[in-house]
Amino acid sequence: MARSVADIPEAALARFRAGTVIPALPLALTAARALDETRQRALSRYYIDAGAGGLAVGVHTTQFAIREAGLYEPVLRLAGETATDRVDGPPFLIAGVAGRTGQAVAEAQVAAALGYHAVLLSLAAFRGASEDELIAHCRRIGEEMPVVGFYLQPAVGGVPLPFSFWRRFAELDTVVGIKIAPFDRYATLDVVRGVAEAGAEDRIALYTGNDDNILLDLLTPWRLKRGDETVDLRIAGGLLGHWSVWVKSVVTLLDRVHAAAAAGRVDRDLLALAGQITDCNAAFFDVANDFRGCIAGMHEVLRRQGLLEGIWCLDPDETLSPGQAAEIDRVCRDYPHLNDDSFVAENLERWLAP
Repeated sequence: MARSVADIPEAALARFRAGTVIPALPLALTAARALDETRQRALSRYYIDAGAGGLAVGVHTTQFAIREAGLYEPVLRLAGETATDRVDGPPFLIAGVAGRTGQAVAEAQVAAALGYHAVLLSLAAFRGASEDELIAHCRRIGEEMPVVGFYLQPAVGGVPLPFSFWRRFAELDTVVGIKIAPFDRYATLDVVRGVAEAGAEDRIALYTGNDDNILLDLLTPWRLKRGDETVDLRIAGGLLGHWSVWVKSVVTLLDRVHAAAAAGRVDRDLLALAGQITDCNAAFFDVANDFRGCIAGMHEVLRRQGLLEGIWCLDPDETLSPGQAAEIDRVCRDYPHLNDDSFVAENLERWLAP
C-alpha cells in the first residue's frame, strides 16, 4: 500500500522537520557473515535510548550489498520492530532505496509495508541519465512513499547533480527532506539554493550528510536571495554514517547547536569542536585511503564499545586499511569528550538481552 506525507505520524514529521539525529544503521554480522540479530537489535535500541529521532536503514552504512545477500527486507523489518516509540512519539524511519526505477519501486513498496515513513533515494544507478529522466524517476518513487533526496559523494558512487536538478526536485510535493552529502561546499550550496528557489524551505528539511563538515553545516545560517526576497535556511539535523557511533554525545551536541541558532550566537568552545569532529571522521572514514575502510572504521568503534562482536562486512575484502586502527586509537585518545563510552557500558547488557 502506497504511503503519503499525510500518513506520517504528526509528532515524527514535526521532529524530522525541526531537525534531529538520524544514525545510518550499520549491519551486524557474525564471523560467518550471517545476520547477527541480537546485535542488530542492540544497535537500534542504543540509538533510540541515546535520543536519536530516527533511523536510516538499508543505506550506504548498512552496506548496499544487503540486496544481493537477501537481507534487505529482514534488516528493515528487524529495525522497524526494534525501534519502539520514544517518549515523544515514534522515531522517523527512513529506508534506503537504490537501483533503476523497477528495483527502487519494489524496495519502496517493501518499506511501505513495514511501516517506514520515507525513503532515501539513491540515484547512483542513473549515471549518464538526463535531468528529465532523474526527475521522472523521483516522481515515480514519490507515488509509493514520501521521499528524502540524497546527494551522495562521487567518491563512493554518487553522480553530480546540478542546481537545476535540485530546484526541480524540491518542487515535487512528495519530497520531505534532502540529505546533502557531496562532501563539496559548492555542491552543498546548489542543494540549498534549489530548495530556496522552489519556495520549499518550510516543507523540505535539510540534513547534512557531509561527514567531513558536520558541525559547520549545522551552524551555518544560509541567507539567500529569491527575487527581491531574502530567504533564511538552516540545515536542521544530520543523517550520517558518522552518527552511527557516540550517539549520546551527538544528541547533546545537536541540542547545543539548536540552542545557539535560537540565540543567534555561537560560542568559541562549540565552534572549536568542528575541527575535532572532522579529525575523528578522517580516522573513522579512512580518508587517507580514499574511504576504503569507512564502514569497517565505524564497525571498529562499535566493536570497541561491545556493541558489535567484530568488524566483518559482507565483502571479505572490506576491512580496516593499514594504519587506520592506529588513527582511531589517536582520535579516541585525543578527544575523549566526544565519546559516549560510559553510556554504552551502563546499558549494553540490557540492549543485548533477547
